[in-house]
Amino acid sequence: MAWRSCRPRPRAPNQNAYAERWAQSLRQEFPDHFVILGEKHLRYLVQEYVGYYHTARPHQSLGNLPPDMANPPEDVGVLGPDDVECHEWLGGLLKHYQRKAV
Repeated sequence: MAWRSCRPRPRAPNQNAYAERWAQSLRQEFPDHFVILGEKHLRYLVQEYVGYYHTARPHQSLGNLPPDMANPPEDVGVLGPDDVECHEWLGGLLKHYQRKAV
């Protein structure tokens, strides 16, 4: 029964801080903006958020890079408005701007 001592206790957020921080991000960034129409709709919204979280959202512990980006982009100097494109998730609630491909 030694394995039970490794499991986090209920309502003990400091024992599972990474999962609790992710759940906090999920709760703060989008549910107040949607009327969730059922489990299937909630699963779709969470799936979209997870895609955004892993591909575009900057993470402070990774030097403000998303987890999918291995190396920081090259410095290109000054960008004009025509050099930037916007990607939207969840109907425009979450936005990510990046430079256009050359």
